[in-house]
Amino acid sequence: MAKHHVETTINGEPVEYLCETSQTLLDVLRDELGLTGSKEGCASGDCGACSVTIDGRLVCSCLVMGVEASGHKIETIEGMADGENLHPLQQKFLEQAALQCGICTPGVLVAAKSLLERNPDPTETEVRYWLAGNLCRCTGYDKIIRTVMDVAAEMRSS
Repeated sequence: MAKHHVETTINGEPVEYLCETSQTLLDVLRDELGLTGSKEGCASGDCGACSVTIDGRLVCSCLVMGVEASGHKIETIEGMADGENLHPLQQKFLEQAALQCGICTPGVLVAAKSLLERNPDPTETEVRYWLAGNLCRCTGYDKIIRTVMDVAAEMRSS
C-alpha cells in the first residue's frame, strides 16, 4: 500500500512523516512519531483518551486520519509542559491526586487546557460539560473537576 507524505506542525515543531491512508492520527502519533502520551481507549471517539487539538479545536485523534493532519497545527499532551516546567493543570493534577491509572489523564488534560484557553472563568457546569467526552473509570470525576476549577482560579489571579 502506498504511503503518503505529510507535513504538519506538532507541538510547535515542523514535522514530516509517511503514513498509510488507513492510519489514524493516533496511530501516526504513537507508532510513527513516538508520541505515546495520547492513549487508545476505544478507537471509536467515545472515551477521549486520545484527545488532541488540531488548529485549536479539540478532537479525538482516533477519528482523524493521519493524512488529514497535513498543513495543520496539532497539540498533544507532550507539548503541554514547557521543558521541565509542567503546565499548571499538570502540576495541580499531581498535587491534588486528580488521576489514578493514567489512561484518561492525557486526554483530560488536553481537554481541560483547551477549555481554559477559550474560557478562563468556567462554571462547574461548563467544566463538566466540556470534559463530558472524557471517560474515567477510576476517579469519579470530582477531583478532576475541582482541580480544573482551582487551576482556572489560580491562572486568573496570576
